[in-house]
Amino acid sequence: MDKRDGMNYAPKGKVNHVVGKGEFPFAAIGLDHGHIYGMCNGLIEAGGELVSVYDPDPEKVKRFCNTYPNIIAAVSEEEILQDPSIKLVAGASIPSNRCALGLRVLDAGKHYFVDKPGFTKLEQIEKAKQKLSETGLKWGIYYSERLHVESAVFAGQLIEQGAIGRVVQVIGMGPHRANPGNRPDWFFDTDYYGGILCDIGSHQVEQFLHYAGAKDAKVLHSKVANYNFKQYPKFEDFGDATLVADNGATFYFRVDWFTPDGLGTWGDGRVFILGTDGYIEIRKYIDVAREPHGDQLYLVNHQGEKHYQLSGQVGCPYFGEFILDCLYGTENAMTQEHAFKAASLCIEAQEKAIRIEAADRSVV
Repeated sequence: MDKRDGMNYAPKGKVNHVVGKGEFPFAAIGLDHGHIYGMCNGLIEAGGELVSVYDPDPEKVKRFCNTYPNIIAAVSEEEILQDPSIKLVAGASIPSNRCALGLRVLDAGKHYFVDKPGFTKLEQIEKAKQKLSETGLKWGIYYSERLHVESAVFAGQLIEQGAIGRVVQVIGMGPHRANPGNRPDWFFDTDYYGGILCDIGSHQVEQFLHYAGAKDAKVLHSKVANYNFKQYPKFEDFGDATLVADNGATFYFRVDWFTPDGLGTWGDGRVFILGTDGYIEIRKYIDVAREPHGDQLYLVNHQGEKHYQLSGQVGCPYFGEFILDCLYGTENAMTQEHAFKAASLCIEAQEKAIRIEAADRSVV
């Protein structure tokens, strides 16, 4: 795992099987984004058995099979969809294609676990909701910046325990390294990736709803820009938004593609959570100039100040809970309503965004 390359960042964590061997076979379809490796790692660590893979690009399949030996390279998507033993399909295809794949997966009687953004248009979410009502299956979304980061998981546990009282405001910062020379063409075209607020902004919106304990929110203001990548006119390298939740909590987030080469990881992701009785800061991937390891959490409340280094300490329970939800029809990992609400709000922020036309300026 290359910490400097966000597209191929694939966390590994604690092994905590919730099912026995052979109880939860799953497959991968669509290897366009490297997040598929993190998704599969999480499911495998929870006891899922990866049995097959399909992508039209044989090079992607070869690399995938080298990472996960003893799986079958299917000759077609249909080979996987028609296999009655496979219970779930994980997919990280081009974002604009993810909904259509999910509809086919559910039509085949399988659960779906998709990389974020799960959707790029609001009408896709409506189609997914209709398919869910028809089939009763699950449509999980890999909001990895909360679900696959132990410090982010622990922050939620602290909030549930009342460590900072009622959450009243969240600030999220999600900078990423662009690595333009290593990106596919679709990465630079909003028609395919949905725009910066839809794409990496989806992590931010999801964690806000979770930490604030909110079911809905309004997008008050949003904006996007292309400051530094003029060679890609349909790309957005900066975006931010302000939201207010149905319970009164407020949120500001900023996402960008400006991580400098000198940083030891792909992005200095941080979250600040203000409560009525304290506050939390999460330094997800690095503690700049102090500690190369991430999962640093700082808690201040009426009892004092605490610092936690959480790598390998709390695990990532989402994956096991999601497997059990698929098997038993429960909603312990994440409700479908929550997953889709986060998706719809980030698309709404994208569609409402003011586009800043940033002309090049020279210092005279």
